[in-house]
Amino acid sequence: MPVRVLIPTPLRPYVGENAAVEVAAGTVGEALRELTGRFPELRRHLFAEDGRLRSFVAVYVGDEDIRSLRGEATPLSDGTELSIVPSIAGGTAPAARPAGLSRKEILRYSRHLILPEVGVEGQTKLRASSVLVVGTGGLGAPLGLYLAAAGVGRIGLVDFDTVEFSNLQRQVAFGTSDVGRPKLEAARERLEDINPDITIETHETRLHSGNAFDLLSRYDVIVDGTDNFPTRYLVNDACALLGKPNVYGSIFRFEGQASVFWAGRGPCYRCLYPEPPPPGLVPSCAEGGVLGVLPGIVGSIQAAEAIKILLGRGNLLVGRLLLFDALEMRFRELKLRRDPRCPLCGDNPTIRELVDYEEFCGLGRGEAAGPEITARELKERLDAGAPLTLVDVRTPQEWEICRLEGARLIPVSELPARMAELDSTKEIVAYCKVGLRSAQAAAVLRAAGFNARNLQGGLEATLFPP
Repeated sequence: MPVRVLIPTPLRPYVGENAAVEVAAGTVGEALRELTGRFPELRRHLFAEDGRLRSFVAVYVGDEDIRSLRGEATPLSDGTELSIVPSIAGGTAPAARPAGLSRKEILRYSRHLILPEVGVEGQTKLRASSVLVVGTGGLGAPLGLYLAAAGVGRIGLVDFDTVEFSNLQRQVAFGTSDVGRPKLEAARERLEDINPDITIETHETRLHSGNAFDLLSRYDVIVDGTDNFPTRYLVNDACALLGKPNVYGSIFRFEGQASVFWAGRGPCYRCLYPEPPPPGLVPSCAEGGVLGVLPGIVGSIQAAEAIKILLGRGNLLVGRLLLFDALEMRFRELKLRRDPRCPLCGDNPTIRELVDYEEFCGLGRGEAAGPEITARELKERLDAGAPLTLVDVRTPQEWEICRLEGARLIPVSELPARMAELDSTKEIVAYCKVGLRSAQAAAVLRAAGFNARNLQGGLEATLFPP
């Protein structure tokens, strides 16, 4: 019966560089002997001289080690996948000096050069390539580190923020001494220290419709390390219209996503999410939190995809959405398909230029925010004894960290079911961390007949009132 044997990278040179070989066998032992009979050079890597399977080679049927089953006598059924998993360690540097690379480059990239998928040709490609990283925060930090270490010849960084203490929990490109410095300045120094032989270009600006085409057109690959919907749609649209690959990643709490959106070769971000969520419905990492190592994992996946694109090697995440759950330590993969009705990359596209993405995502509409009260106004009214009801719409975890005196906690998700707890004769001031969720909550309350206002800027505004 046909059985598919998956061959790991270290053993592929002995099986004609095949990633999988189909054999006919009824047991694991029969499959391995059929395989080594066809490829004799493989035998010494799997079996000792006495014919026993080597102890440093594990063999799996599906996701079960045969040592926990019936060993080599484990029966196989049609279509079974057999995985050979040898122990692996590091490699050794090549002895000869390849043409086109300096001695320093040979030493620096030695572990790349011995990879058949990279080699001298691939490393030379990386040196001649360019990547634009949009955002140098949680995702952008590991992205920049690994792209620089890999030898990508020109790396562009887009950001306009400064380093804060709250960044240090996950943005590993920065240290305590960088707090207060522009992120681009600190990031450039760190990347140049990792690899002084590459070029780091900094663009201290907010990416917007007016400059996106100019910036993105200068680079081979665009990597989206942003944390907001307007920029995410902007990067997607600009990449699609320019024909550039867009390496996507996003993170929240313990979960992450990664994909490659490349119009013409697969779906774009709009095929997955045609429209953004309403403002305040999906909290940011600043509001919902994020496990510090999560952006390191997702950002490293993005870096790997960018390098594969530049090398022209491997199976890209085009048409695939990779999901990662750190709590469960589990990866899942979903298929993505190009939407023929997509207004950007579909059969009859209607988007031919960049738009106002703040407006598209429902931001920047002053009239939509509804009645608001500033932190200074709130303090003055509370000091004067005004009969206000303060409603904290954050999570219980955020409530435990800090809160306004006299407030009551009603998370925004519970608000529709708990309105009866509120006095409709009193004015209500809703607040959250930065004012987005509370704006939504205030609108819900007003629709139900309450006199509700939103605390402009949220709790952060009470710490630093204008």
